[in-house]
Amino acid sequence: MKKANVTTGILAMAIIALMATSCKDKNKEQENQEGHNTEHLDDSGHMDGTMEDHSQMDQDNMNQGGMAMMSSEVVADYLALKNALVSDDKDGAATAGEKLEGSLKDFDTSKFSVEQRAELTDIIEDATEHAEHIAKSDIGHQREHFDILSKDVIDLLAITGSERTLYQAYCPMYNNNKGAQWLSATEEIKNPYYGSKMMTCGSVQKQIN
Repeated sequence: MKKANVTTGILAMAIIALMATSCKDKNKEQENQEGHNTEHLDDSGHMDGTMEDHSQMDQDNMNQGGMAMMSSEVVADYLALKNALVSDDKDGAATAGEKLEGSLKDFDTSKFSVEQRAELTDIIEDATEHAEHIAKSDIGHQREHFDILSKDVIDLLAITGSERTLYQAYCPMYNNNKGAQWLSATEEIKNPYYGSKMMTCGSVQKQIN
């Protein structure tokens, strides 16, 4: 009887030990599973966030690219005007001024924010007025209006961006040494304010992309 009790006790202890081991293994498996699930969730969250960030960046780039494209016609007409003044070509400047007047009036501000639209409206109204004067003036007055027009176009591009690389140049001598800016498609200085009189007067201030 004593032997049977000992055997029963040993068997009971073995069962308890087996149950304890099984419980530990179960807990460990559950912890591993939870850790795996947490890691998966973290990874998923990070990936989702990354995809969302990339999507937003792509959308921002598309919006910026679209805005820059809207200003491309204005830039092209402005550069044609600048080149005519570099060549001392009054008639060419008048034609370019008239064309620029049209592209400014056609500029669509609807894709911009309310604040940007207000700024662009003021800039475009002023630039249009100067382009109109250039279309009807002698070359001296064309250059005077081109000075202020250049500031307007620079301000416009600060909002819209530029689809092409441009260079902002500066002539320190124009307008009784008050100076004047202009935009060019190349780094080479060809002064629209003095033309052949002082073709290389000035320097590049910065690059606009």
